[in-house]
Amino acid sequence: MSKRKIIIIGGSASGPKAAAKARRIDNDAEVVILQKDADLSMASCGYPYYVGGCFDDRNMLLSTPTGVVRSPMFYLNAKDIDAKVNTEVTAIDTKNRAVSFKNITTGETGKLAYDKLIIATGSVPRIPPVPGADLDGITTLQSMKDADFLRNVSDEGKIKKAVVIGGGLIGIETCEALQLAGIEITVIELLPQLLTFLDMELAKLVENHVKSKGANVITDNGIAAFLGENGKLTAVKLQNGTELPCELAVVAIGVRPNVTLAQRAGLKIGELGGIDVNEYMQTSDPDIYAVGDCVETVNRITGKKVLAPYGDLANLQGRVAGENAASTNCVTFPGTIQTGICKVFDYAAGSTGLSETAAKRLGLSDIVTVINASPDKPGFMAGKLLITKLIADSKTGRVLGAQCIGPGNVSKQIAQWAMAIQGKLTVEDIINADLPYAPPFSLAIDHFIATAHIMQNKMKDRMKGISCKEVHEKVLAGEKPFLIDTRGPEEFEEMRLGIGETLIPLGALRKRLKELPDNKDREIICYCKISLRGYEAALALEGNGWKNVKVMEGGIMAWPYPREK
Repeated sequence: MSKRKIIIIGGSASGPKAAAKARRIDNDAEVVILQKDADLSMASCGYPYYVGGCFDDRNMLLSTPTGVVRSPMFYLNAKDIDAKVNTEVTAIDTKNRAVSFKNITTGETGKLAYDKLIIATGSVPRIPPVPGADLDGITTLQSMKDADFLRNVSDEGKIKKAVVIGGGLIGIETCEALQLAGIEITVIELLPQLLTFLDMELAKLVENHVKSKGANVITDNGIAAFLGENGKLTAVKLQNGTELPCELAVVAIGVRPNVTLAQRAGLKIGELGGIDVNEYMQTSDPDIYAVGDCVETVNRITGKKVLAPYGDLANLQGRVAGENAASTNCVTFPGTIQTGICKVFDYAAGSTGLSETAAKRLGLSDIVTVINASPDKPGFMAGKLLITKLIADSKTGRVLGAQCIGPGNVSKQIAQWAMAIQGKLTVEDIINADLPYAPPFSLAIDHFIATAHIMQNKMKDRMKGISCKEVHEKVLAGEKPFLIDTRGPEEFEEMRLGIGETLIPLGALRKRLKELPDNKDREIICYCKISLRGYEAALALEGNGWKNVKVMEGGIMAWPYPREK
């Protein structure tokens, strides 16, 4: 029996993972990686941190946990995989099951036969279709070459002004990297907010944090043209006519699946522009699999196809395709709940499942949301703030999505919510969750469980919550709810909203009921720093006959709008 020939096109994330898994399943197979770039198995999600100087050795992006660079020699010796770099696949002959390739440094061409083929061609950065896009000084952060260029810019210190076009994950991480190098940064985002996986009120808090670090943020405005002299970038022109002088522009407006080879080979391309694959990561040709950024995958909550260009998913898909290509279709990839996280200076911002915006866009009307602001661990252990927004089905209580921001341990929170969504848990399932507790790690009731408690109170109508956004809209519309700040005088002196509120500390509330509106149906909104005291005040007022008392969810810490102090 002849040896099975498995060829993988692409050597970044999913390709090498597929190759390694195929080798582990079939020790005798011929496994070949054809990689267009000079490097293999690049940790591309680490590029912004290399640019920002978190580490200086470029090889750390290419190394195993033990520090060995994943070179062709490494793949040959450690894994018995033939990895050819600087080798571009030019065509796939599905009829004869062969690929044509060309070495881009020597010009040498050749053909290789396969029994099973795995396409891992990744994605290509979107570039705005505007004049001047070919000027020197415009780059993306998609490749090692881009990372090297931006790290050089950072080290040289010659460039003083730069723009980042796009306020998504890569844009925000690049903004921080260049800001740390002492470059004056402006982030330009076409949409009304940064980080569109977050709902507006949390995205606004992130924007405030970015601005507090000295970066400029322009939203609701796109790029109209790149301007230059002698072939070099000198400024960008915005859609509203504003010109911003700059010597560097990093374009981070997302990526699109790189499907050119697949398309030419006649493979089915999905409606979103990615390669169409089934749960086995198999394409419309049963001998060809596809993985990573070039494919469409399924959203596990909605059942709809989505593009999900994330490094972790690419590796998981590669593992599935590698096993199936080396044996039979025996393992599946179930899809994504689109979990993501990024570092934003001293904050992190993460999300999993559906945002409220996404849920409404999908036509889901039976949803309930709540915002919780509280520390990740006790104050005596230097606890840091977390702000979480939870989205659940109002009829069943099933968790549909969660987002979390702040300087606290956001990653842990998002990981917990991701598993809750994946396990189809309800709010009631989480209420008494048995999680690890010790003061160095969490509060006695973890922020995750506390968020579920607040949601339970809201769903049982024990708490009538109102978001900061809704309160802000009421104030702007000239409505006059009776606003009570239940904090202490010293806290009020240090920081306050200044939206017509009355300071009545919780401890004094029951003695000062005469200061409240005589009309027991008048809308009263209570809050404090995080609205725990606000909730207790609301219960006290309801106990004394007021019928329209609400709690501003998340309190002052979740207020994303300007404050008086």
